[in-house]
Amino acid sequence: MRVLVVEDYLPLRKSIMQGLREAAFVVDACGDGEEGLWYATSNDYDAVVLDLMLPRLDGLSVLRRLRQAGSAVHVLILTAKDGLDDRVQGINSGADDYLVKPFAFEELLARVRALVRRKYGSKSPVIRVGDLEIDTTARRVRRAGRSVELTAREYSLLELLALRAGQLVTRPQIWEHLYDFASETSSNVVDVYVGYLRRKLEGEGLPRLIQTRRGEGYLLEAPS
Repeated sequence: MRVLVVEDYLPLRKSIMQGLREAAFVVDACGDGEEGLWYATSNDYDAVVLDLMLPRLDGLSVLRRLRQAGSAVHVLILTAKDGLDDRVQGINSGADDYLVKPFAFEELLARVRALVRRKYGSKSPVIRVGDLEIDTTARRVRRAGRSVELTAREYSLLELLALRAGQLVTRPQIWEHLYDFASETSSNVVDVYVGYLRRKLEGEGLPRLIQTRRGEGYLLEAPS
């Protein structure tokens, strides 16, 4: 899943980036509001972590312009402002959640994961598709009652497909949500990782879960 972090204090920005990446998120980050607005309107993010006290354009202005532009991206406000009026103003400006500094990273991670689930219409942290079970909090996967060991990249791909179970997910959509544009160079990297997933999920005679739509993409659905 792809997250944007807009935070002007560099040590905190780096800390959040590192923590989210260790939790298998792809992260873009910047330190001022104008650049943050550009990122948020130029890419399809699963969530945005947005500070309020930003140079060039403050966080509330970024948020309002996003909503005026019709963006429905889920936004977590991250700020030292902890007054009731500040929280109400943030929510009324279009924020989905509000976290006050200082905070525990575990709480930020839990809130970001909740926003991602909300984007895809899922409230439960456990996704079930047929005999496939994905615990998105513990990042554990089971198929037909047996544990399946996945790499971080494989897990992220499976989670995206499962959150959109029964729907076609195109290769560009997978690329945009899961891969670092700067570091990935192979044009068939999506197909390669789908192959890895299939070998781990569909071996030993188990029915196929991941279907291919040639020239379009993939969908995950329970066997009929």
